[in-house]
Amino acid sequence: MATEFTVVGQSPARVDGIEKVTGAARYAADYALSGMLYGRIKRSPHAHARVVRVDPGPALALAGVKAVLSVDNVPRVKHKGAPPPRAGGLVADQYIFDHKVRYVGDGVAAVAAISEEIAEAALDLIEIEYEVLPAVFDPAAAMQPGAPQIHETEQNLVGPPFRLERGDVAQGFAEADRIFENVYATGRPVPCYMEPNACVCHFDQSGKLTVWSSTQCAFMVRGILSEVLAIPLHKIRVVVEHMGGGFGAKQDLYQHEFICALLAKKSGRPVKMEYTRQETFLGGKTRHPVTVYLKQGVKNDGTLTAREVLYTANTGAYASHGLGITAVGCLDIASLYRCETHQKIEGRAVYTNSPVAGAFRGFGAVQAFFALDCQMDEIAHALGWDPVDFRIKNTVGDGDRSPSGHPVLGDGLVACLRRGAAATNWYEARKKTAAQQAGVLRRGWGVGTEMHSSGAYPDIKEVSNALLKMNEDGTVNLFTGIADLGTGAQTAMVQIAAEELGLPFEDIQIISGDTEVTPFDIGAYGSRTTYVGGGAVKKAAADLKEQLLQLAAEKLEAAVADLEIRAGHVFVKGVPASRTSVKALIQGEGSTPAPSLIGQASHEAKVAYSFAAHFAEVEVDLETGQVAVKQVVAVHEVGKAINPIGVEGQIEGGIQQGIGHSLTEDYLIDPRTGRSLNAGFVDYKMPLALDMPPIKTIILEEYPDPTAPFGAKGVGEDPIMAIGPAIANAVFDAIGVRIRDLPITPEKVLQALKEKARAKSGESR
Repeated sequence: MATEFTVVGQSPARVDGIEKVTGAARYAADYALSGMLYGRIKRSPHAHARVVRVDPGPALALAGVKAVLSVDNVPRVKHKGAPPPRAGGLVADQYIFDHKVRYVGDGVAAVAAISEEIAEAALDLIEIEYEVLPAVFDPAAAMQPGAPQIHETEQNLVGPPFRLERGDVAQGFAEADRIFENVYATGRPVPCYMEPNACVCHFDQSGKLTVWSSTQCAFMVRGILSEVLAIPLHKIRVVVEHMGGGFGAKQDLYQHEFICALLAKKSGRPVKMEYTRQETFLGGKTRHPVTVYLKQGVKNDGTLTAREVLYTANTGAYASHGLGITAVGCLDIASLYRCETHQKIEGRAVYTNSPVAGAFRGFGAVQAFFALDCQMDEIAHALGWDPVDFRIKNTVGDGDRSPSGHPVLGDGLVACLRRGAAATNWYEARKKTAAQQAGVLRRGWGVGTEMHSSGAYPDIKEVSNALLKMNEDGTVNLFTGIADLGTGAQTAMVQIAAEELGLPFEDIQIISGDTEVTPFDIGAYGSRTTYVGGGAVKKAAADLKEQLLQLAAEKLEAAVADLEIRAGHVFVKGVPASRTSVKALIQGEGSTPAPSLIGQASHEAKVAYSFAAHFAEVEVDLETGQVAVKQVVAVHEVGKAINPIGVEGQIEGGIQQGIGHSLTEDYLIDPRTGRSLNAGFVDYKMPLALDMPPIKTIILEEYPDPTAPFGAKGVGEDPIMAIGPAIANAVFDAIGVRIRDLPITPEKVLQALKEKARAKSGESR
């Protein structure tokens, strides 16, 4: 019998909705303090150079300039960009400013002035002498002997290669009837969040630093500022009231957060720093460009016998999450389809003098699943299997274990594939499309799949905390450290608390994003917020509910086990007339003071896997090479949708982002100089609302996870992983050529068609 919910599974108005639609919501850049200065960063025009001399004198002489920073007057502390417990997979290779710049856009100096215009003018007055060094932009070249050394590491590797080996791959390939071997590549998309990076910093008279920042990890910002600036934690407060997106890229600290604090300290006045849109390209984070060499052996009956992988990630000038992304990508390639005996997988994160690549929605998995799922499609076609049937035969399911040792619960991916095939009339639709191919516009269908863990355990100890305080009128304040990037996470937390407590949604007020008053939370990343943060909220609510039931048991003269809370009232089960309201219970009687009830919990979580299958129909113009996505059917197994509209929004947003990454988005740099070629929305092309196809979203709740709050698993990253291979496979279905590197541009399509025509002409001769 299905569990009946009253708040979970509904889609109430978002708790932050009115503020946002009226424009009252305050983001980091909206804060304006008395006497505030404006900070700006001077960035390197060179991809690789030594900073020989910095002369701030001419800038300091400009009226209105109050402070200038450079490598000569900032703390010399090498850091990882995040403190423990996040620091486990990171590498300490960054300074606030260094004696060396490693990519075009690297910060070399900063100013604070009374206006943005004066600050900008002052940047031009800072005199910097560089010794230009040879640069390298391609990972393969960077690993060669004699390549320019970016961080003085062997082969310019960020760290030791990630390796996963099982059995004997040579034996596995010998057992195969067919062997498939290809190289796949992905581009360098940029997160393009609506709200540019921004922060405001202020020191009060006691030396306490308050930071208003656009960050996904407020407690991590506090921790790394403490570490690098030598300020105790209790003297730092980080506030994140609202965010306009982050997509993973706002996990680390950026240069401006350190610099803003130092400029505020040096000038004795509050300082605001806000990136221009161009700076979000130049000084922000991108997705890792990755090449995946993939070789798989398969028997004629469709059984995989061996898999060999080399996953090479271009992490750019600094490590950021390069090692973690490489490890996750390798684990994901090993996880989605069974190859139980023989696997040899290696991953490398390589420094280059390119823009810094970091965490981005789909953390290493987007690249991995693009390669794996495209090759699975190739194998299916070569063996004469239907692509859906071939996946169903090989996909992991209930009882399997991931390479990290965690069990897969339920056949979620099989369920997604079958439901999507039924919703699209897959088998008949593909036959119909194949029969109608004529003219210059060709249609095709493709399928893409993925699985994703909620959180990053065991690489990161996943922990969240929550506290609920009951007020004298029976309403509740919920305190949580979770960050809401615009995803509706706050609303989901209130729903979880209300469901567990048996209170109306409207009776709970959430307070989050303030390290001064909320309990510790590690941050928003890895599709963890609902799974881990929501788990803490549910446990804290259960703690508070137990206290309420103890009070009610005395008043109603009943055992706690015989009581339940619904709609703000405590009932004796089976006796509707025997009840009391939570408000009356908490207010007490007569002169009896109201009890102070606080529910709190710390929650550690491990792994829950969600799954998705995307079915895409595309149209390809043979004359122009243009690819248009005509429709998408997205099936996601999420365990339980806490807020269905929120889940649908995540899926649709991920698909839009994934369409862009698959067809148009790629941050380009000049291969000779390292300078950006399209750092702005004029030349960097994202799909807009008018470019979007119809999307049918199907939410499955067939395998709720017993470790999750009400069974809910993460969904934030899943949709961006499955759409890329679905589009690429649909392009092949339409025109019979494989494009193995993203984005699939018209130029690549036309070139592939020319090569196909040449090959066909050669065969006919």
